[in-house]
Amino acid sequence: MLGFDEKLGILADAAKYDVSCSSSGGTRKNTGGIGDASASGICHTYTEDGRCVSLLKILMTNYCIYDCSFCVSRKSNDVQRAAFSVKEVVDLTMNFYRRNYIEGLFLSSGIFKSPDYTMERLMLVVKKLRTEERFNGYIHLKAIPGASEPLLKEAGLYVDRMSVNLEIPTEEGLKLVAPEKDHETVRAPLAIVQNEIQAVKRDRKTFKKTPLFVPAGQSTQMVIGATPETDLQIMTTADTFYREFNLKRVYYSGYIPINAQDSLLPKIGTAPPLVRENRLYQTDWLMRFYGFSLPELLNNDHPQLELEIDPKLSWALRNPQFFPIDVNTADFKWIMRIPGIGRQSAYKIVQARKFGKLREYQLRKLGIAFNRAKYFMICQDTLVSTGFRYPDRIKKCLLEHHPRPVRAHHAAQLSLF
Repeated sequence: MLGFDEKLGILADAAKYDVSCSSSGGTRKNTGGIGDASASGICHTYTEDGRCVSLLKILMTNYCIYDCSFCVSRKSNDVQRAAFSVKEVVDLTMNFYRRNYIEGLFLSSGIFKSPDYTMERLMLVVKKLRTEERFNGYIHLKAIPGASEPLLKEAGLYVDRMSVNLEIPTEEGLKLVAPEKDHETVRAPLAIVQNEIQAVKRDRKTFKKTPLFVPAGQSTQMVIGATPETDLQIMTTADTFYREFNLKRVYYSGYIPINAQDSLLPKIGTAPPLVRENRLYQTDWLMRFYGFSLPELLNNDHPQLELEIDPKLSWALRNPQFFPIDVNTADFKWIMRIPGIGRQSAYKIVQARKFGKLREYQLRKLGIAFNRAKYFMICQDTLVSTGFRYPDRIKKCLLEHHPRPVRAHHAAQLSLF
């Protein structure tokens, strides 16, 4: 019989493989209970305004009826198993909150007995936290594929965000490593939650007291590198799910080799290829906030992202006809496309040029990466504009003289002990 601390260690460690742990978008207010999702700042995640938030990140259980090759909790894996009761998760969350260890909960689970049985237990946890403990902190709940619609709808009343893991980017890849699963069982709960979110928004226009339903939206996660999809296939899937289900985020998790004996899985040593994961996040960001379309960044002629340079620089080097861009006359959307200039810097440039033509020293003060951007733009004191004729030379120069360290987009998990 495992002790409570032993179960906590096992289930917290098993939860670290799920990276879709974001608290951005929570708007649940404190109405006299405990906690406040809108003020949330033991895993670290970050809100949209940059605040660090501590969430208790655990599995309800690591027992599972499925045998997915890439998953540490698969039923054939020889690992120590554990399971929390509903009361144990509720008490743990409240005790950790009262000790100021956490400001919210990220709760997932292996699937034991059946999807409905598992989903019902998860739903009871969040229901008790909200109704009995009056906990108003942030809650992110993993919906279980295959669970019934009434359970998903009831759970959505008590959580801030729900997510369903897509697991593998393509149906073919999923069948290769998890033949018991399919994408349709993921689409079903996403569609149920999305339809209910839209219904609640319509009702709020008529009824002032309409209850909240998943106010921080939905997200999903894909494992990258376990199956041989191209970056184009990965981002096509992400783009489709963003459009169909209005997702807040798609997370890309580099495959971690946890099953060395499986011949279907790639042998990549002891660490995931974080550079590729980072490039996918950058591509995702460009599509969501910089106005790039998927065919501009990835297409049949260019199906893989370049690992040595970021996707915006890669696009710029492949499209010399658009450069150089005059920062004193170009539209905001085109200034954003200059490598080395981000959204905030582009906005500052547009505001600053209202008071006069911008020169090099002024652009440097605005905080742009001038040594990168100078190859793609002109300003008031640019002496000679020769156009953008030699992209290969520019790429070589940037790689030799301005190397950029690659940082993976990860939410760190702290030890609970």
